[in-house]
Amino acid sequence: MRSSPMSPGRLLTVVLLTVALAVTMVAAYTISPSVPKASASGVITAAKAQEAVKWARSRAGDPYRAGGTGPHAFDCSGLTRWAFARVGRALPHSSAAQVAKTHRISKANRRPGDLVFYGNPSTKIHHVGLYIGNGQMINAATFGTPVQVAPVRWSGDSYAGTGRPAG
Repeated sequence: MRSSPMSPGRLLTVVLLTVALAVTMVAAYTISPSVPKASASGVITAAKAQEAVKWARSRAGDPYRAGGTGPHAFDCSGLTRWAFARVGRALPHSSAAQVAKTHRISKANRRPGDLVFYGNPSTKIHHVGLYIGNGQMINAATFGTPVQVAPVRWSGDSYAGTGRPAG
């Protein structure tokens, strides 16, 4: 039995349906309806902060990209912003703006989900990471280094403090 060639109209229909399916699958992955709408107010609970840590950890290995907001490439504040948006907490997209949206936390009260800032608090905050516990944070540090878990540098010229996202 010999098959006849597909008509140009039918071929176009098959191609368009395939593209539409691919776009739908990408949209379902990147914009999940299960992700709550981010809120700009309210204190972040320990449970929500821990959930944000899990979301950030799910991006380990993703590449650094200046200005990256995810879900497949991040800069430092893009990663923290993306992780907290997954749990319904809105953060701005810059480490300097994020520090202004936190309550300062003492060393004795640090918990997973707190933000760790680097820079000079009186002039310019230039980096943020998400504290995950045990002296570790997850962050998107710089070009050529993927999102990764790293030790927190609690001392030195650039450590600027720890903050907890709150309204």
